[in-house]
Amino acid sequence: MFLPANLLPLALLAILVLSSHQTIMDVPKTYCGFASTLDDSNAHKIYHDKHYGFPIYDDNELFCRLILEINQAGLSWTTILNKQASFRKAYHQFNIKKVAAYKEADIERLLNDAGIIRNKLKVHAAIHNANVILGLQKEHGSFKAWLDLHHPKTKQEWMKLFKQHFKFTGGEIVNEFLMSTGYLPGAHTADCAIYHQVLKASPAWNQTA
Repeated sequence: MFLPANLLPLALLAILVLSSHQTIMDVPKTYCGFASTLDDSNAHKIYHDKHYGFPIYDDNELFCRLILEINQAGLSWTTILNKQASFRKAYHQFNIKKVAAYKEADIERLLNDAGIIRNKLKVHAAIHNANVILGLQKEHGSFKAWLDLHHPKTKQEWMKLFKQHFKFTGGEIVNEFLMSTGYLPGAHTADCAIYHQVLKASPAWNQTA
């Protein structure tokens, strides 16, 4: 995705410097610091303050986050945030059963939808991964239950597990999906006000056995 919290991407730093006439020393070095400078209506501000790092309990929303992370690959998170409403509409609100049943007509529809990322591999990965999650739901009760079953794992262990089941889930995609949903730490710096809100929500990474 966009982060990690402790290091703002160099590309974004460059954009901020060019757009604000600031020096590189003046620009926030973390996503949390960056978000703190934004208006409350900014997509990054909303994501950072309301969603990033908080646990997700609904399987369709977990699927949504995974697919958005996959679609971000090679692009900016800003692009995905600005297109998220279109993604939800195009993918039937990320209803796992509906996406798993997509046929060629649906694939063509998605590949012709300018509101989303029109990448054939990513579209096919969404359908494949929806079917995988249906299988996990049948075996474990829910996608979340499957994630909970395997927690805790290291980033490398999670990467290996996801590679065994899902398509288009490289290391950074897996890391950001798990960090953004509370299974791995690092979404917020300890001095960020939202960090303490995340702790109150009991993310999996902060739970003791």
